Amino acid sequence: MPRGRYSLLDPHDHTPFAQETFQCAPGPSGWRYVSQVTTPSGDHRGSVDLALDELGRPIRLELHAGGWQVRGAALDGVTWVRTDPTGTHATEGNARAHAFTGTSPAFLVATARLLRLTPSAAATRVRLVDFTDPVLAPLTVDQSWALVEREAHATDNGPLIVDEYQVTALDTGERHTVHLTGDVVLAAPWVELEDLRSPPSPFAP
Repeated sequence: MPRGRYSLLDPHDHTPFAQETFQCAPGPSGWRYVSQVTTPSGDHRGSVDLALDELGRPIRLELHAGGWQVRGAALDGVTWVRTDPTGTHATEGNARAHAFTGTSPAFLVATARLLRLTPSAAATRVRLVDFTDPVLAPLTVDQSWALVEREAHATDNGPLIVDEYQVTALDTGERHTVHLTGDVVLAAPWVELEDLRSPPSPFAP
């Protein structure tokens, strides 16, 4: 069960804006990730609870940020309910999308698990609902994912498999690189892995 801490960075100037302390693990029905998000000064900023089924589909999502809350799941595409900070208004949404995404590194792992790409495969298009900071506003985005390289690195506990993905935003053409090992993000433009207290869990075949 990997446990650790990510720094979340502003994608423009790379200054840290949050710390995400997480744990994740595969289970009999898929994979689950939970985290607490704090500001650099240590104040509570939000939380993430994401559960996937064995095919990588989101069977439960709960996000908290800025007093806002989102609960969602894969249903007729993806469906969610977004509640305002006062708790008096809730808005339901639905999109013909494959899954969710957002600031948390959990969503990078989740998309990789959903697509199950191989290095020889062509880039794959995926439609996601992005819950944007700081109020979890939903935005439907189209991305292209390609697994460009898979490398094995020797460690004391056996080989560590690192996957390098190229992710392209199809509306702007902007590309970035994501490095994953199992269910842990090693690096992404807005993510730095600061601490990892147990090894990552490998992908199931």
